[in-house]
Amino acid sequence: MLIEIFTDFIRGRRDLREYVALRKTIQERGEFNDTTLIKIQENLERLEKENPQIYQKMYEVLEAVFENDAGQRVDYPLDFSRAILKMFKNSSLESIYEEYKAILKHKYQTKN
Repeated sequence: MLIEIFTDFIRGRRDLREYVALRKTIQERGEFNDTTLIKIQENLERLEKENPQIYQKMYEVLEAVFENDAGQRVDYPLDFSRAILKMFKNSSLESIYEEYKAILKHKYQTKN
């Protein structure tokens, strides 16, 4: 249940701070702790402000991943979030995007 809610927040571009509050009412463990979720949200906000093109491209890849789904749906929002966590560290935003985009060539994607 929690992964479905997380997926809705990620795909719907909803504020993960709200998700942090909501999941406290659910007796289920999530993949990320509260601090990490807030960092993902902050990175998304910063990315949208500083590089809206990469922000949009990241979401386009995410939607393509779901469209090409072959049964690994739990991983898709988690992979997206992990890529967002890498933003604003040592690598360029473009290189992180390209690395994330390579997920479309994964064996679990039906349209390569």
